[in-house]
Amino acid sequence: MKLLQYIAPHHLLTAFAGCMANCRWTWLKNRLIHWFLKRYNVPLSDAVLEKVDDYPSFNSFFTRHLKPELRPITKNPNEIACPIDGFVSQVGIIQKNLLFQAKGFYYNLLTLLGNDEKNTHDFYDGNFATFYLSPRDYHRVHMPLDGKLIQTTYVPGKLFSVSQKTTASIPNLFTRNERLISIFNTELGKMAVIFVGAMLVGNIATVWNEQVASKKIHTQLFSGEISIARGAEVGHFKMGSTIILLFEKNKINWLEMLQENSVVRVGEAIANEKG
Repeated sequence: MKLLQYIAPHHLLTAFAGCMANCRWTWLKNRLIHWFLKRYNVPLSDAVLEKVDDYPSFNSFFTRHLKPELRPITKNPNEIACPIDGFVSQVGIIQKNLLFQAKGFYYNLLTLLGNDEKNTHDFYDGNFATFYLSPRDYHRVHMPLDGKLIQTTYVPGKLFSVSQKTTASIPNLFTRNERLISIFNTELGKMAVIFVGAMLVGNIATVWNEQVASKKIHTQLFSGEISIARGAEVGHFKMGSTIILLFEKNKINWLEMLQENSVVRVGEAIANEKG
């Protein structure tokens, strides 16, 4: 399995999957959706659109909106809201400039952030959490707290699977895969929301940029004109993948319930402002 991850034509397979997912042939997209619902036991009753026929493509189903009342946002202003549906891969404190990936594996903060020395310095010894979105999960990403977008960096790369088995076997996985790093200014200092691409992920889209892609590292600066409230949508994946959150040192405390493999849902509290 590990060898297959290295030799598989990641981008070719992903492009093919993207074409299939965007297909609007009714018979094909309906078969794909019905197969997926059965294979992953997806509760379509949680979605705003509850009928398969309401979706023009598999992608529109995969990035479906959920009924807002099913994902209430924590009302405590001192709490950080969970950005995704999925489970916790890892959570803790950045050890100087190293983040824990899995048993025996760490990866470098500078490399994760696209070799941006300023942002690396700001998150040195900070807090991080890695969240995995499985295929059956809701695939839209929401803001953990109010923030103003100040920078994005797109880093092209591999598209290794980000499943538990792969993260435990391939070193530096999150710094080798394609990713989009979004830096926000918040009342708790800088916060990074990092979208990590993976095998069969069609693309990464944000509310300010419908499709993010480039053949080289691309950084864009913003002057604070894009403000996103806690709980509002940031972007989405076209297939399952990973979100990494970064906070500056001594700004938050992760809640004790947030442990490796903890199941989480959008909007619930995952951390408190450090008093």
